[in-house]
Amino acid sequence: MPRTSKGSPMTGRQGPALSRRTLIGAGLGAAGAVAIGGAVGSGAAHAAETSASAGSSARRRGYAFLAAAMDAYPDHGDIRLTQSYTDQAGLFSTAFTYDNALAVLAHLAARTPEGRRRAVALGDALLYAQDHDPGYDDGRLRQAYNVGPYTFYDGSRQPDGFVRADGTANVGTQFGFTGTAVGDMAWAGIALSALAGRTGKRRFLDGAVRIGRWIERTGRTDEPLGGYKFGVNGADEKLPFTSTEHNTDLICLFGRLARLTGDRVWLERRARAEAFVRRMWEPSGGFFYTGTNDGVTVNRSPIPEDTQTWTHLALGSGRYSRSLDWAATELAVLDHADRRNSTVPAGQSYEGVTFSSASLVANEDAPIAEFQPRPDRNGVWFEGTAHLALALRDRHGRGDEARARRLMDSLERAQDLLGGGQTVGGRALPERSGIVSASSPLDTGFGFGYYPYRHTGATAWYLMAAARSNPLRA
Repeated sequence: MPRTSKGSPMTGRQGPALSRRTLIGAGLGAAGAVAIGGAVGSGAAHAAETSASAGSSARRRGYAFLAAAMDAYPDHGDIRLTQSYTDQAGLFSTAFTYDNALAVLAHLAARTPEGRRRAVALGDALLYAQDHDPGYDDGRLRQAYNVGPYTFYDGSRQPDGFVRADGTANVGTQFGFTGTAVGDMAWAGIALSALAGRTGKRRFLDGAVRIGRWIERTGRTDEPLGGYKFGVNGADEKLPFTSTEHNTDLICLFGRLARLTGDRVWLERRARAEAFVRRMWEPSGGFFYTGTNDGVTVNRSPIPEDTQTWTHLALGSGRYSRSLDWAATELAVLDHADRRNSTVPAGQSYEGVTFSSASLVANEDAPIAEFQPRPDRNGVWFEGTAHLALALRDRHGRGDEARARRLMDSLERAQDLLGGGQTVGGRALPERSGIVSASSPLDTGFGFGYYPYRHTGATAWYLMAAARSNPLRA
């Protein structure tokens, strides 16, 4: 889907699409994909009470992971962002803008003084990046930043924290994370607008407005399908794609800016983004397509999960609610140790959804990328599983809560049992804290994969689902 990756360079390559994230990443005991559903059994009341107690502990451990990932480099200043993945992922101290926006929203969802303090600190760091970019003064944020020192694979050292010695924000140049995508910017704007609403501090609203204006200047298109384009690569060259996901993000951002500023121009911009999203609807199948490469032709494959869940969270429209059923059925997976390329330990299994329709037919005989393992077609994408759970809870349809609870149980079991011994900044994590991005290596179908490394984004989405906090409702 024409989107920026969260873990690979924004290359601007042509093709089916680029994803906005990259890298990384109670069982039924049967092989193959299964629909996520089923009625609540006779022991449901007792199970719900037990689950509520376990869920409270799981949430505390999720927040412990976010705190550890945020505080991993105490010798490198108080202005800091949260490291996105554990060290074992090989991205060192990379902090993706998208993941940090999610961390802000997850901390706010806790509704505690500590959560608010951390959300404000992360919001101020995003504002610092806006004001101290090494190359631009136009309100943009980059795909990712470094937040601590490391030695790169070629032996070169990256000695700084988030703030470099010259005072500029430490952009993730060694991995090429220097571009700026509309979707990443939108999520940062959503986080800053949420802080503005919660704290009443004008600086957060001003930062969100700067983001909205950058998107309007850079992304607006009058191509036949309309909407807002992808963004720019590291050379500041505009990219040709238009993403359903990005425009879904803008429905929320522009709607919030309209409410917070009172300026109706944001309503017109919101309507433009929404019109593009609605054009991506496939009524015969009950799902949304991924976007377009050229502004004229709709990309019909692969079909990703998040365009089904985020559209519901942003629109809240019964007209399109079938997209959740499509995701829960057509992208359902069950991963267990008996599968060919599974990395799940013996005796464990995890259910959820995968990234896209292409993930289900991935080539299991070849690695996803050079030096990476072969994919498991039934690898569970836990970030997507979390926002599906949240969307089902938001819809409140018959059986939705039971379906969501099964997904949440799988997420909480993954936090308990997967990703043990991983570190952030060389430091041990609190025990059983943080959710891996995928149960086994999975191929997204968009040129990258996810792997079983504990992940800020997956953990933040889980925490928002647990709190029933919809980050995309304007």
